[in-house]
Formats: sequence, structure tokens, C-alpha cells
Amino acid sequence: MPPSPARHTALPAAPGVGYKPQHYAQILDTPGPVRWLEIHAENYMGDGGRPLAQLRALAERFPISVHGVGLSIGGEAPLDAAHLARLEHLLGWLAPARFSEHLAWSTHDGAFLNDLLPLPYTDATLTRVVDHIDRVQEVLGRQMLLENPSSYLAFAESTWDEPAFLQEIARRSGCGLLLDVNNVFVSAVNLGFTPQSYIDAFPLDLVEELHIGGHDTDEDDHGAPLLIDSHGRAVADPVWALLDHTLARSGPKPVLIEWDTDVPDWPVLAEEARRAEEALARPRLAA
Repeated sequence: MPPSPARHTALPAAPGVGYKPQHYAQILDTPGPVRWLEIHAENYMGDGGRPLAQLRALAERFPISVHGVGLSIGGEAPLDAAHLARLEHLLGWLAPARFSEHLAWSTHDGAFLNDLLPLPYTDATLTRVVDHIDRVQEVLGRQMLLENPSSYLAFAESTWDEPAFLQEIARRSGCGLLLDVNNVFVSAVNLGFTPQSYIDAFPLDLVEELHIGGHDTDEDDHGAPLLIDSHGRAVADPVWALLDHTLARSGPKPVLIEWDTDVPDWPVLAEEARRAEEALARPRLAA
């Protein structure tokens, strides 16, 4: 195996984007304000070929954050040992700056469900999630970050609110947190709470990454607004405003632009990164 890329041990408090292969040459030639990249782990668990060669080249230039979507951290079954071994191999040679996963579940009776499904926020769920995170961090030999979900329903049996639940997971496991600002906005509209109050209650000192992305607007069966976390369009203005609110409280953090479907040409994505760069500058100017 070729040598590992140059090791970047931290993400800068600057804009990053989710890497898409069609942007490879432009990212190298004209990155603009983009200072780091995110990849989805499951896309790079093969043995070789152009995807891994391109990833190695990018990792020489940019810090990489690896985002997992398949561990099923909240699932009732034990973690998939084979999947975890593939993840360990990827992170071993890539040596990324960060690794993150979702507060969700996606497996049942050996089947993988192509969605990130919600959890009731109970003591039993808390214990299970912490146990799974402990296992992940033990195998990987590194801290992981846990991301808040986008929600479309709330469980009647929940006894914790989401910010407190995530804070307690981090306290017990030692994991860090990834705050997806678009997910907060989506959940707030769908569940009927104020997104700013969620941010104000969130343990921002534990946050290592911020994410923003686009969402689709729909209606539920009763005609009420329903937002879908699609990652398929530009970031909406209310989400930019919520990012400003977050950065004013947290100070500058790494900010990722997520755009995973209907992916635009590079100049469009670079312009979203430029807006994130402007948002990051505002708290510094205010200080």
C-alpha cells in the first residue's frame, strides 16, 4: 500500500465542502475559500482504484473529515464488526482530522435500512448509544463526533430533550459533537419549537464541526409545513441566519456545506462556501 497522506490533525475554523468526484480538478486548481473536505466513509472502503487515488491526492492538500452513515450507533443489535473493521482500515491509512457519525439507527435483524431513523431519548437508549460509542472509539483509537438528527416526529416516551441527551452522551463517552444547523431548523419547523432556543441550550463548547445544507419544503397530511433534509439545494436564508446566531455564541468553528443530490457545478458550491466564510468573519469582527 502507498504511504499515508500528510497528516492534518485539526480542521480549520473555515469553510469546507462535501467532496464530489466531479469537482476533483477544480478543487485542486481553484479551491477558493474551501479549506477542508468531508467524505462519506462508505464510499471509500474498497481496495483501490481512482477514488482512493484521488482521495490520497486531496488529503495531501486538505484536512479531511470522514463522516459515517452506516454504523447504526443507536441500533439495538451490537455494532457490525466487519463494517467497523473496514472503517478502522480506512481511518488508519487516511489519518483524517475528524470522524463523525449520526445519532440514529439504520439496521434491524441483519438488514440495512437506507435511512437514518430516530430514537426515543430515554435512559435505556442513552446507555446503549454510549456503549456503542465506547466500542467505536476503542477500535478506532480516536474520538468520534456525534451529529444531531433531523426529526420528523417525537417519541412520547422520551424523557430527555435532545441537547441535554447529546451533552450527557458526550459526558459519559468522551465523544465530541457535530452540530448540524440545518437539522436544527428542519426539526424546529417539523416539531414546533424555536431553533434559536435549541442552539442556546446546546453545549457549544463540545462542538468540533458545524454543518449547513439545503432542505425541501412540503406539507404533512394536515397541511402544516414539513421540511425534508434533502441536501439537494442551496442553504436557505433562515438557516444562514441560524448559523449567524450559532457562531455569535460559539465563535468560529469549521463549517461544512453539504450538497449531496442534484450536485451543482463547482462555482455554485464555491459561492456557498464564500457565504460561510463571510458568516465566520462576523463573530471575529463583533469581538
